[in-house]
Amino acid sequence: MTAETRGADAVAALTCSAASAIDEPLPGTAATVTTWLCVEQPGAWGRDVLGDAVLGTELSAELARATTAAKVRLMLVRRPGRTARRDTRTVLLVNSGPENPWCEQLEIADLDELLNLDLAALSGPAPGIGTAVANPVVLVCAHAKRDQCCALYGRPIAAQLGKLYPDAVWECSHTGGHRFAPSMIMLPTGYTYGRLDTTASAAVVAAAFAGVVAIDGLRGRSVYSPAAQAAEIAVRERIDAGPAELSVLEADGTIIVSHIDGRSWRVATASRTLPARPASCGAAPKPVEAVSVVSLTELQARR
Repeated sequence: MTAETRGADAVAALTCSAASAIDEPLPGTAATVTTWLCVEQPGAWGRDVLGDAVLGTELSAELARATTAAKVRLMLVRRPGRTARRDTRTVLLVNSGPENPWCEQLEIADLDELLNLDLAALSGPAPGIGTAVANPVVLVCAHAKRDQCCALYGRPIAAQLGKLYPDAVWECSHTGGHRFAPSMIMLPTGYTYGRLDTTASAAVVAAAFAGVVAIDGLRGRSVYSPAAQAAEIAVRERIDAGPAELSVLEADGTIIVSHIDGRSWRVATASRTLPARPASCGAAPKPVEAVSVVSLTELQARR
């Protein structure tokens, strides 16, 4: 057995999050999502929230068609810990668009009410379907049937944050990238985080409530491509800017990050293939693509 083979076997034996943490950078790894439908499901979740028909066979099939057509990401959510079942369920409608992100909340008594929602309306301004949510919503992946790392690392984070922000924090189903567990999403902005302990997670949420984008553990903003996510983070590491103060334009291989004060930066990124590792616990190792920033140039503001 060669040293390379032994090294590959050693990596394969690690949990997916431990293998990822060896050399995989966080920037550019957030799942690309603009609109969200979060449905409270206090009971058990299957591995696939729709394919396993957790919400019922017929309803799951209808939701799969509706969310696919509207390009909406369905998430199951529940409050941390064991909570009593209620007569209604909370539903969150979210648009993470960078200009005017919004979140609305409503209560439903029957899951079939989900089919009456105009999911196409989620792609525009807040439609007034529910009540506007002013504070950030915190989703922490705790989807154990999808990956053990999400349960092992996500649940303690959710439990701790739930004590600090009981109205804001939800455990959620698979967010994309369990190898970065614990994985956390701030809504409505879509800023996604990973590899945070309880202290760092609390700091990220506190920053969001203060209107600040925390950098520690930041994977990217979900509305952008992986390259654009990495570019925005590179600029945020250089300057202080609120969630609405930076915009990213990506066209013809060029990425421009602009500040509302007129400053802008041209950012060049590159993708490289990292050695094989399991993308989830128990999966066969395979190479992963990582994004890195190779140059960042501040541009002269037009006069």
